[in-house]
Amino acid sequence: MASHITAWPTMSATSPLETLEGETGPNPGASIIVLHGLGADGNDFVPICEELDLDAIGAVRFIFPNAPVRPVTINGGYRMRAWYDILGTDLQRREDEGGLRESCAAIMALLDRERERGVPANRIVLAGFSQGCAMTLMAGLRYGERLAGLAGMSGYLPLADTTAAERSAANRDVPIFLAHGTQDPVVALQRGAASRDTLAALGHAVEWHDYPMEHSVCPEEVADLNRWLLKVLATA
Repeated sequence: MASHITAWPTMSATSPLETLEGETGPNPGASIIVLHGLGADGNDFVPICEELDLDAIGAVRFIFPNAPVRPVTINGGYRMRAWYDILGTDLQRREDEGGLRESCAAIMALLDRERERGVPANRIVLAGFSQGCAMTLMAGLRYGERLAGLAGMSGYLPLADTTAAERSAANRDVPIFLAHGTQDPVVALQRGAASRDTLAALGHAVEWHDYPMEHSVCPEEVADLNRWLLKVLATA
């Protein structure tokens, strides 16, 4: 049975990010933080998460943060929600390291807040789409406590050259789910596959899926993600 999520806006003194939150039942024992893509907001993935059937793992809290509003260079400086600036079409050669690190710290504060609310780190999944995927991999691999898993859709590994030195020992064996469209015109499949290969070379266990789609999410991907979530959040 698909999840019913009633999401409501919330602000926390311990996090600089505005979030939407929803729970599938009382006293959730697991949390899934979902990071949206460029120009979207926290509402973007609520309908997709409502398609998940996670009843087998009990009540789940979903957190949908809103990225800060900032000028985005590639879009002519237009202000929109973005986890970091996009300086050009070459996503690897020119990266907004300052913006990436600022958002990384904010996302880690969200992870800390969930632990303060009683959800252990190993029952928290960090997930994201596009820019949200980039932030999931950056923050999740650097977080100091072992997470349940990292799920990245249609994105890539940012600041890849710093990952080996900066990643946390606690998350060197964290399960990683990566999915990508074979016809993606925004983040090329090759970029996603290169990120997969970089993570694998560092010893990370990556579950990889690709689908005949563009820069989007498809039903098969949601089904594969559902199966993976049930696996990484299964209670002992």
